[in-house]
Amino acid sequence: MKRTLIALALMTSFFVASAQVKSPADAKKAVEAAKEASENPKKATKVATWLKLASTYVDAYNAPAGSAWIGAQRQELQLIMGNEKPLSEESAVLGGEPCTKAVYKNKEFYFNANGQLVLINVTKPVYKDALEKAVEAYKKAYEVDVKQSKVKDIASGLDNVSKKYYEDAMNAYTLGDLVAASEKFEAAAKVASTAPLSKIDTTSLYNAGFTAWAAGDNERARKLFESCLEVGYYYEGGEVFAKLADIYTKADEKEKARDILETGFTKFPESQSILIGLINYYLQNNESPERLFALIDMAKKNEPNNASLYYVEGNIYKQLGQKEKAVESYYKCADINPEYEFGFIGAGILYYELALEYQDKAQNEFDDKKYEALVAEFEKALESAFEPFEKAFEISKDDSIKVNIAEYLKNICYRFSSKDPKYEAGYNKYNTIVKNGTAK
Repeated sequence: MKRTLIALALMTSFFVASAQVKSPADAKKAVEAAKEASENPKKATKVATWLKLASTYVDAYNAPAGSAWIGAQRQELQLIMGNEKPLSEESAVLGGEPCTKAVYKNKEFYFNANGQLVLINVTKPVYKDALEKAVEAYKKAYEVDVKQSKVKDIASGLDNVSKKYYEDAMNAYTLGDLVAASEKFEAAAKVASTAPLSKIDTTSLYNAGFTAWAAGDNERARKLFESCLEVGYYYEGGEVFAKLADIYTKADEKEKARDILETGFTKFPESQSILIGLINYYLQNNESPERLFALIDMAKKNEPNNASLYYVEGNIYKQLGQKEKAVESYYKCADINPEYEFGFIGAGILYYELALEYQDKAQNEFDDKKYEALVAEFEKALESAFEPFEKAFEISKDDSIKVNIAEYLKNICYRFSSKDPKYEAGYNKYNTIVKNGTAK
């Protein structure tokens, strides 16, 4: 991945440094000349006329940024930009990281701590609707291209515009403007679907829905997520189903929320978002959760060797407060697949969380006998967590997972280190792993 990014950055820097980028004033003149040509009845019948108009609008869109490119070092830009100096500078934060914002008359440059340009925000575009006008011109070019001799050029142009909308959307998202991000993501998807490009941009479509949802615009998010389902796009783990269920629930469409969750569950039984949504639905609406187990049983019949389905079943029992059945299901995972560590992890976490519950109760208990009884239950639960965590640690092949398990085991062993040499040795072992950040 790093090599790919470096290669792309070098290609971009070479291209931008070599390209002749028009000034905003020259870009505007070029657009006006191309518009005038498109209004000429004879020239308006030619594909080249509309391709030229489209390209001039794209040039006008690019003009305010000048020759700057993402990834450029500040020293490089100072050489390329010549007399163009920032009006002011101020500290800012992007994605939780400190950066410097250089304010120019028509744009803002954001530099990270290493002096690298990470975001360009155009504040005074040559035309506010430059990309929209470019798309209109490409559509017109496609319309007059009766011989379809320039279909590839038109599709390439539309693809370029779609990517620019996507970049704008990402910038808006980074700057915290969710509304603008959603609109631009949707625009990217719409341009991609425009003939002759005619692509389904599922990433932009989902992002448009997600940012609308995050902004609290549920109606807009609803339409966008439903569009995702129409094209068969569910995002990782079926998150579209979970988001739609949340929207339906907020709109008091409970049955619709249940139905979309059940549909999602049949496709993505391992999704925690969908599972928790279903459990909450049945509990909040006083409906029997047996439907959940029926769905799990259906999934087991389709995939009898899928150990994760028993892990999901354990999570359902855990959410319903049926701890013994939860542990039984978690341990069943190993019967199906001895190398599947998550069943043991699920059991370990269940006992560990139970221990914490007893600990909290003990801390608030002033009766000595009751306090001692709670401490005994706390230690019993904590010891019960030790075995499944150790088994998970032994069979896991993922170093990061082993380190996370070691954190639990370290805490358990510390509690009992003065009582048993086994736990003292365990504490030393797992504490070292946690400190080093690796089990290797």
